[in-house]
Amino acid sequence: MTVQRMSKPTRQPEPDQHLASRGGHHPVRSVLRTRDVGPVAALGMRSRPGRAVLSAAGVAIGIATMVSLFGISSSSRAQLIAEIDALGTNMLTVAPAPSFSSDQNPTLPTTAPAMVRRIGPVLAASAIGDVHASVYRNDRIPAVNTEAITVYSADTGLLSTLQGRMARGRFLSAATSRYPAVVLGTDAAAALGIDRADGSVRVWLANRWFGVIGILDRLPLAPELDRSALIGLPVAERLLHASGHPVQMYVRTTPSEVAAVQGVLGQTVNPAAPQSVAVTNPADALTARAAAKATFQGLFLGLGAVALLVGGIGIANVMVIAVLERRGEIGLRRALGATRRHIAVQFVAEAALLAGSGGAAGALLGGFATAVYSWTRQWSAVVPVPVLLAAVGIALIIGAVAGVYPAWRAARLAPAEALRMV
Repeated sequence: MTVQRMSKPTRQPEPDQHLASRGGHHPVRSVLRTRDVGPVAALGMRSRPGRAVLSAAGVAIGIATMVSLFGISSSSRAQLIAEIDALGTNMLTVAPAPSFSSDQNPTLPTTAPAMVRRIGPVLAASAIGDVHASVYRNDRIPAVNTEAITVYSADTGLLSTLQGRMARGRFLSAATSRYPAVVLGTDAAAALGIDRADGSVRVWLANRWFGVIGILDRLPLAPELDRSALIGLPVAERLLHASGHPVQMYVRTTPSEVAAVQGVLGQTVNPAAPQSVAVTNPADALTARAAAKATFQGLFLGLGAVALLVGGIGIANVMVIAVLERRGEIGLRRALGATRRHIAVQFVAEAALLAGSGGAAGALLGGFATAVYSWTRQWSAVVPVPVLLAAVGIALIIGAVAGVYPAWRAARLAPAEALRMV
């Protein structure tokens, strides 16, 4: 009896392998070199330039929004911090503390300025006093039209204590503080329609004519004086019967001793009732404003992130459509030996390149918008290079993630099926 030996079935090659016998034994696999990934991805983008530009535009808008918002906010905060540093954080203000007493016009003791100047680290101390009077452009304006301008008496050292500047004219001196002379704040001068301070312009103050000898520049650390009229304490006591009690004091200290001076000002100003004295640092308010801007920056960056996410979804949608339209290309490449991994890498790289191009354009656009806005506000533009690089990196990551699903779909297409669907 002859026994016929059954031959074992030959194992078929994997669908994603191209087996070409070399010497009849060793299969040869297709190779996608790393340096070829970029050109292959760029070729896919160039095949449909209009769609590629529109897809990249979505990412560019999101990146530009984030970069410009970050840059504008950073420029604004840097400008504010520069102003604080220029003005100094070593100035304190002293005022009567709010209370529920019957005293409608709380004041500080008349001896307070002299007592504060005796504190060792104090460099300068000046006070303003309330004057119950109103100021008008002329004597024919109704009394109710005060323009919300407050009249204060001031000592001659106030401007140097505040480290302020004059926009026009000069500040009160030992000579002018004894006569009917007035210095106007910036907003007060604008409200009265006065733009000269050469002594030729007069205002009607407390039923008397006062000559305008100066107009103050803005005082960031004392904004309450921007809409005020300042007269000398001697003339206020002699002609307007002012009490001479300060309603607010400005104290300039040694920078390293601000906290120490702040701790003893209450007892120094009013030893009998230190709790009735409020001591504040105006720079704290400006710093808080910078922190508030940083909070809004986070909100706007969140909005930019939403725009970037929408752009990423748009890229994913475009890549899915590209997979459907390029089934013939995918099938041909698979038939010629490209593996699933090669197809997946190609589409992920194409999506990343698409998003990276949009990210680079958006970073440049955002930096340009920041520079233009800062120039219009006379700020120094602040757009750190790491932020621009990070923006492009984020776009690349978004694109790569958006390309994962389309790449997975492309890699799952079998060669015969892909060619049959063409």
